[in-house]
Amino acid sequence: MSQKVLLNAKEVNIILHRLACQLIEKHNDFSNTTLIGLQPRGIYLANRIAKILKEEYKVKNIQLGYLDITFYRDDFRRGDKTLEANKTEINFIVEDKNVVFIDDVLYTGRSIRSALTAIQSFGRPKQIELLTLIDRRFSRHLPIQPDYRGRQVDVINNEKVKVNWLENEQEDTVYLIEK
Repeated sequence: MSQKVLLNAKEVNIILHRLACQLIEKHNDFSNTTLIGLQPRGIYLANRIAKILKEEYKVKNIQLGYLDITFYRDDFRRGDKTLEANKTEINFIVEDKNVVFIDDVLYTGRSIRSALTAIQSFGRPKQIELLTLIDRRFSRHLPIQPDYRGRQVDVINNEKVKVNWLENEQEDTVYLIEK
């Protein structure tokens, strides 16, 4: 198994700032916008984006939540691997709000399809957008595309993209791993 660095810490930081600026351009003061990190790995990206918006761009109205999609997945109860649920933390109504789903890697699109179903439990959003750090563009099973992407990579099926976050793996690095 070999691995190659796709993004180092400096490149990740630059991309996070660019994504934050793109969100500001579209959502201005965030008065009608919520950020939803998809459990488990999207929460690290969502927290970072929210922190940049608050601390560096002085956006005051950030509503940030975390959505667990485990029981909405189409592969739930399939296979030998038991899926572990995470915690949903959405302490606000998404009715008529602009919702931005945030996930680290967009692969098949199935997680996003699950999130689209799961978010309905919290109201009917006005609009839903998708922000992702890595877009694996040749791997889609569903017609889902990101509105905001950090980097698009062409990865073949026997390769994996692994995003390491400082908060979890003590480094901000994105790897391409050959199986």
